[in-house]
Amino acid sequence: MDPTPAPPGPSERRDWTDGHVARWQPVLPGLDPVVEGAVTRMKKLSVHLRRVREQSLVDFDLERHEFDTLHRLAGRGGSAAPSELAQDLDLAPASVSGRLDALEQRGFVRRVRSAADRRRVVVELTASGRETWHGAMDVLGREEYRLLGVLTPEERTLLNDMLRRVMVAAEAGGAPDAWHH
Repeated sequence: MDPTPAPPGPSERRDWTDGHVARWQPVLPGLDPVVEGAVTRMKKLSVHLRRVREQSLVDFDLERHEFDTLHRLAGRGGSAAPSELAQDLDLAPASVSGRLDALEQRGFVRRVRSAADRRRVVVELTASGRETWHGAMDVLGREEYRLLGVLTPEERTLLNDMLRRVMVAAEAGGAPDAWHH
């Protein structure tokens, strides 16, 4: 069976990776162009989405750690104990306290006494914090939908299912803790 894929059809445009694979095939005769193409495209897509995310942070005047903190807080329904955020962010409580101070100064979060235990503090996402977090998320979400919008709903489901199988194999192979962040 010939591992060389057919050239893109008339409706398929070539991308940067097609040229990359064509350049490397003569140098590495054992190179599987399908595997190289898929892995290279996944890497380039990841880099592209990271750039879009970083630009959205610039556009919303957010540092990465500020976004991460707002994101974890939003993921807990907009309200959490500082200790829960420390756990979610894998940080020492003192580090979270510093982050919360800065976010509180910007009006993105507020600390309130717990209704259940007046000795405890709860961190709440403010309307401004939620709006800023949501705005940054929307930028990335629109780009994700733009990119995957070239696929039919069935193709998106198939792609998702195939990537899940690949990730299950990666995670079973002693993957680093970074998979979970």
